[in-house]
Amino acid sequence: MLSQDSLKQIDKELTKYPPEQNRSAIMAALRIAQVEHGWLSNELIKYVANYLNIPPVQALEVATFYSMYNIEPVGKYKLVVCTNLPCALSGGVNAANYLKNKLGINFGETTSDGKYTLKEGECMGVCGDAPVIIVNNHSLCSHMSIEAIEKKLMELQ
Repeated sequence: MLSQDSLKQIDKELTKYPPEQNRSAIMAALRIAQVEHGWLSNELIKYVANYLNIPPVQALEVATFYSMYNIEPVGKYKLVVCTNLPCALSGGVNAANYLKNKLGINFGETTSDGKYTLKEGECMGVCGDAPVIIVNNHSLCSHMSIEAIEKKLMELQ
């Protein structure tokens, strides 16, 4: 269910912990699986848990707790907009509403072409850079005015 390359990456993560602490590698292992598949199905979560020799429920708990894990299919670009109070006061809600209107979707939805999924995020720890958007869990975009959002969407074309 995972490529040999992904399994080698997980094996490398496992070397960072004592053998009896395989559970410590669960976050990295789930990230590696998600990079390969785009999202984490229940079957894939169970596969990763079995590979780590931990109970599947422990892997499921991690996958469903952290918003960086996709437990359902997402678009090519997952846009997570922070709407916590500091961001909301600095334009986060406006940025979210602009994206909803621009893309024609609400939070938790994906555009019909499968290109964008819009998610609402909790604090991203950069309140001074508000409003912020994270693209595909890896790219933090700060000071996301309407102009900055338009520029980012053009870059993602």
